[in-house]
Amino acid sequence: YSGRQADRKESFGNLLYGFLFALGGIYFLLAIPFRSYVQPVVVMIAIPFGMIGAVFGHMIMEYHLSIMSMMGIVALSGVVVNDSLVLVDYANKQRLKGFGSFQAIKSAGLRRFRPVLLTTLTTFGGLAPMIFETSRQARFMIPMAISLGFGIVFATVITLALVPCLYLIVDDCKRLIEKMS
Repeated sequence: YSGRQADRKESFGNLLYGFLFALGGIYFLLAIPFRSYVQPVVVMIAIPFGMIGAVFGHMIMEYHLSIMSMMGIVALSGVVVNDSLVLVDYANKQRLKGFGSFQAIKSAGLRRFRPVLLTTLTTFGGLAPMIFETSRQARFMIPMAISLGFGIVFATVITLALVPCLYLIVDDCKRLIEKMS
């Protein structure tokens, strides 16, 4: 029993290390095209909410969190970033056209709502057969599908409300700093 527990602890530690490495990679890959240190954080803010959705999904489906669940959460991080990225990128393009920050993020929310929602629904729809599978052979992969499916649904709802707010807060802070200097 103690050998199995030690293996599980080592696996979880390695997974946590890999997750932190992936988050750092995502941050740097976003910082380069955005030419900003703050906007990648706005994009990545949905990741913790995806994790909350994954935990809620496990509670709803009455599954325990496992190593496979954690692997699903790591994969979820990359998928969740996509929704926020679509909004922020579109808003930045609108800003380059001369729109103000409020109008730019409002336009992004209106124009990108359907693609964000369709991405979420198709991802959950694609995972639904595995989430609701009852065979013994699928039991191993179901926790990963639950993490991905429920995490993306919860994170999308939060993303559509939180990312525009944070985008405006960051813009207000930039303008305040510019006025002070």
